[in-house]
Amino acid sequence: MTQPLQARLSALRARFDALGIDGVLVPRADAFLGEYVPPSAERLAWLTGFTGSAGLALVLRDRAFLFIDGRYTTQARQEVDGALWEFRHLIDQPPAAVLKAETPGARIGYDPWLHPEPALERLAQAGATLVPLPANPIDAIWADRPAPPAAPAIPHPTAFAGAEAAAKRAEAAATLRAAGQGAAVLADAHSVAWLLNIRGSDLAHTPLALAVALLDAEGAVELFLDPARADAALRTHLGNAVALHPPAALPDRLRALAGRRVRLDPDVTPAWFAQALRAAGATPEAGEDPCRLPRARKNAVEQEGARAAHRRDAVALARFLAWFAAAAPVGGLTEMSAAARLLALRAEGEHFVAESFPAISGAGEHGAIIHYRATPATDRPIRAEEAYLIDSGAQYRDGTTDVTRTLWTGPGDPPAELREAYTRVLQGHLALSALRFPDGIAGPHLDALARRPLWLAGLDYDHGTGHGVGSFLSVHEGPAGISRAAKPVPLAPGMILSNEPGFYRPGHYGIRIENLLLVQPAPSLPGQAKPFLRFETLTLAPYDRRLVDLALLAPAERAQVDAYHARVLAAVGPLLPAPDRAWLEAACAPLA
Repeated sequence: MTQPLQARLSALRARFDALGIDGVLVPRADAFLGEYVPPSAERLAWLTGFTGSAGLALVLRDRAFLFIDGRYTTQARQEVDGALWEFRHLIDQPPAAVLKAETPGARIGYDPWLHPEPALERLAQAGATLVPLPANPIDAIWADRPAPPAAPAIPHPTAFAGAEAAAKRAEAAATLRAAGQGAAVLADAHSVAWLLNIRGSDLAHTPLALAVALLDAEGAVELFLDPARADAALRTHLGNAVALHPPAALPDRLRALAGRRVRLDPDVTPAWFAQALRAAGATPEAGEDPCRLPRARKNAVEQEGARAAHRRDAVALARFLAWFAAAAPVGGLTEMSAAARLLALRAEGEHFVAESFPAISGAGEHGAIIHYRATPATDRPIRAEEAYLIDSGAQYRDGTTDVTRTLWTGPGDPPAELREAYTRVLQGHLALSALRFPDGIAGPHLDALARRPLWLAGLDYDHGTGHGVGSFLSVHEGPAGISRAAKPVPLAPGMILSNEPGFYRPGHYGIRIENLLLVQPAPSLPGQAKPFLRFETLTLAPYDRRLVDLALLAPAERAQVDAYHARVLAAVGPLLPAPDRAWLEAACAPLA
């Protein structure tokens, strides 16, 4: 029988005395520290009811705090019992500040598999005593916890990957040798997948086989994956330079690194690894995962795969938008039925595997919930005369897509306030996509450009402007991003990032416009003093012209929209059935 949420909280507190702690940290994380986790690792959701993709709980003996960022402020209050939990903003009111104010000197337990070491160091500076726990205390009280993933890992063909795994291993190993390091911990499952050209189905929307690996400075790899998940085809693909071990062998293999300098990326590696290496007599050294930056810089094959995947995606999007334009004013649609229609159209495309994340399908006031997810309990009709936001994407074997469009359901004209807000979001989106910028510029340097039109009207949005996107990997990929909080990683050719400014009026509507951008070298100009870069827009889908306030657009902005729409029509129109092509022709006509 499922426990009530209050009983779960009480059961967790009942274990404090035996563990010698005064509180415990419960992050939304698994042992791979990824954004998406399998059902067996959804401990935060089980404890609190909060289903967002980022958050942290701090449970004390008599108080409990849930920390969420601006994307989930509204959602958390809808899903979580405010009588049991106190809400705090993860950035503005971080856990360290609460620990310092509320629990100086308290003993706070944590699972060392679920926290990176830098995050623990920040908490320790708040004055609390952090206590590593031998086992996660929630697992002992979660009676109906799902089983961990057990599906086979599969090879990712070079035809999609663009480079042999042996070449990748040699490049990563050379990085270690140059630093005088004997090995590296690859705790990020995305890096393991990229390095070895393997994929899997452990997560619903990210094609990973969740595994860690040790990379030797000579290029050999030890892969920690249940041998039952590796069939003959995978073993042949991995070759003799990759040794397969069960995960239980990891502590022994780390002890074998005694006396060696071992790189680990502290931001993406559970604290357990550094603790185990020190105990073994090895020297853990902080350094960027040697696969992370090469993975972000898509090679020529991956870039062409991304273009092909986006063309396929564009066909599904155009068919969906044409259908929606006809159906929405009539009625009968719901948030879930609209998202299901788009998914079905995508599934007809070559190389389609899955959605790249659960679609955000929000009508009216639900569009203002930045990471809203419709459920049977919240699904509502899409009504005439309102804004509808659809943020969705797909995993194709040759590329990953992510696109957002805000639509007016009609049949009448949108209100002036909505048109102004939409147009200001569009202006920021256009400014970023048209930018030329010097080599060496990082994402945080660009964030304000997308916000400026909103700032001029006293408006803003509480999320980043852009995130990296993988190649048949996670739809959210580091290390580069476009936001104030992103690390200052210089943008480089081959990186794929989103461009998604927005505006949200709680209780009324949400606006977001998102395309994916591929960083490319920019053509040289006469007298150019240094290399410049530009963005190639991958996404091909029209904006909703009914929401555009033409009076706000400068002539150059109108020309930019018209040029983009002409490109969409030329690339996608010939691939559509006649009725959908006719709709696209009208949607992509020059702005009046």
